[in-house]
Amino acid sequence: MIFNSVTYIIFLFLVVLLYWVLPRKPRQVLLFVSSIIFYGLWRFEYTLLVLVSAINDYGISILIDKTSNSKRKKGLLIFSLVFNLGLLVYFKYLMFLTTNAISLLNLFGLEITPLEFSIILPLGISFYTFQTISYTVDVYRGFLKPYRNFFLYGSYVTFFPQLVAGPILRAKEVIEQLSIRPEFKLSYISDGVIRILIGLFLKVVITDNIAPMVDEIYLMEVSKLSAIDVWTKAFLFGFQIYFDFSAYSHIAIGSAMLMGIQFPENFNYPYLAKSFKAFWKRWHISLSSWIRDYLYLPLLGEKVQDKSTGGISVSKSSKKGNTNRALFLTWAIMGLWHGASWAFVFWGVYHATLILLERFVAKHNSLKGKIRSFLGWIIVFPLAMLSWLPFRDNSLVNVFKMFKKVLIFEGGLNRSFSENVYLITFLLTILVILSYLTYSYLLPILKRNIFAYGLFLIIVITFLTALDLTFLRPISQFIYFQF
Repeated sequence: MIFNSVTYIIFLFLVVLLYWVLPRKPRQVLLFVSSIIFYGLWRFEYTLLVLVSAINDYGISILIDKTSNSKRKKGLLIFSLVFNLGLLVYFKYLMFLTTNAISLLNLFGLEITPLEFSIILPLGISFYTFQTISYTVDVYRGFLKPYRNFFLYGSYVTFFPQLVAGPILRAKEVIEQLSIRPEFKLSYISDGVIRILIGLFLKVVITDNIAPMVDEIYLMEVSKLSAIDVWTKAFLFGFQIYFDFSAYSHIAIGSAMLMGIQFPENFNYPYLAKSFKAFWKRWHISLSSWIRDYLYLPLLGEKVQDKSTGGISVSKSSKKGNTNRALFLTWAIMGLWHGASWAFVFWGVYHATLILLERFVAKHNSLKGKIRSFLGWIIVFPLAMLSWLPFRDNSLVNVFKMFKKVLIFEGGLNRSFSENVYLITFLLTILVILSYLTYSYLLPILKRNIFAYGLFLIIVITFLTALDLTFLRPISQFIYFQF
């Protein structure tokens, strides 16, 4: 069952209806059972995997809380990490590790025949694994008391709107919301429906219609492309993955809104960021903050200082060398999180390099105000787009060839694609800028006049509904399902 289908709309309607009718405790059971059904409709046997992961951390977190011995606590945490990451490694990285190990042995003259086996990657395993890990770690840190109600905890892990592709939730962000019985408000329905309509528009109207175009241009031989073609490939797929993933996040957030549950935002106009640091505070926000709090800063030896939010601040005692090593290691791992390929590792190292250069420039940059912001955006926007090349073309050989074409401006402005490709890429750039201006400047003005704002909403909702119903059909899954 995928969001861009009539099946999901019917399923969501029934769950929301029952949710507002049932008392508080049966609601928790409803959410847990409906989430298992939602996941099971993809591949029922893998629901056992989700349950095993959830049960493991449910039990271990209680044992950690009961234990006063620090060594035993650490041992329980390590067991939880090994168990969860072991499952992730088996299903997502075993083939990658095996293939690379055999290739390495062959280099040393040991002729080993590649093993023939296949493993189906369970949907959402990278997402729910991170959620269970963060839960256990927060209990270990003493920032969270373990929940004894398994249906409540299980609903947090498996909650169907975000189960497959996020946002990656923290327990403190959502479990308390799941435990109460909020009073029904019409705004929950209206706000949720609008977010779902926006998400469906981004997916079925924009993403699914540019996807065939992206597929076509990525099938062309790299040798035939010019520099402008490579830039176009990077930009067009950059828009595809952005609209696709933000569409999922909109629908997930909107679906939760229908039940009075607030998810954290996952995107905030990342392509308008004026620095690479800001870009990663705007793109896949839940993953970026998770990586920061549970990987990057712990690698520096830092401790959580803000118990209310789980935020971690870096002390000035951190050595520069350690910081840089932690930066590159973190980004390499973040790349691997997205996929078992050296192309994803390269993507991570690419971003680490840009962030490192940005830190250096920031210390020696005397520009201020709007000029600095504009120049920052002019640099960040295209370089962020260029990073999507290894996401779409997993061949590092092709990626390096395309980067070379960009660096030496090979072929110049010679065009190999149809005119529509360049036109649509340009129009999507304008669309992103206009949507930001509308949200940031036009909406605040309209909200001052209830009649004007109401009319604006009616026009937008009617427009979105008409287009969504016209294009709604499960043509393709969301891109981040593969991660």
